Amino acid sequence: MLDVTVSTTVVPTPRPSFWQRRLIAPLRAQLTQGVSPDKLALTLAVGTACSLLPFLGFTTLLNLGVGLWLRLNQPILQTVNYLLSAVQLALILVYVRAGEIIWRAPHVPLSIAQLTAAFRADPGGFFGRFAWTGVYAATAWLISVPLIIALLYFSLRPAMRRFAALRR
Repeated sequence: MLDVTVSTTVVPTPRPSFWQRRLIAPLRAQLTQGVSPDKLALTLAVGTACSLLPFLGFTTLLNLGVGLWLRLNQPILQTVNYLLSAVQLALILVYVRAGEIIWRAPHVPLSIAQLTAAFRADPGGFFGRFAWTGVYAATAWLISVPLIIALLYFSLRPAMRRFAALRR
């Protein structure tokens, strides 16, 4: 007679990380729902460029509009926008400084705290005082957009194709 002992120990599944829940899982879901790897790479590239607009509060609408125009996946665009909010904030002054160089404008001492305080104190005066600063930042951002999209699209496209092949 054969004596067989069966162990019923259940090994708990580790909880997925923040990145797995917020980025990897939605990308996998899109690939299984028929979104092409190339379209996914384009969505990530365009979403990144739009999410770096150096004006707070406008990136959600920009992603929405561009996504509708190009028929890109809105949940992925908005997820990228959310994930890049800290990067956007950090790049505002970079875009301002780059714009000052492009326009050959004098360097204006700025900080995010100063900009926020000036806006809260007098929104109308803020726009009058910092209008050219916004033009400088927007110019630098507009110049960077095609570069960001091309760099990300052509580097993410092979990765998304490999990722899709793993799912088959």
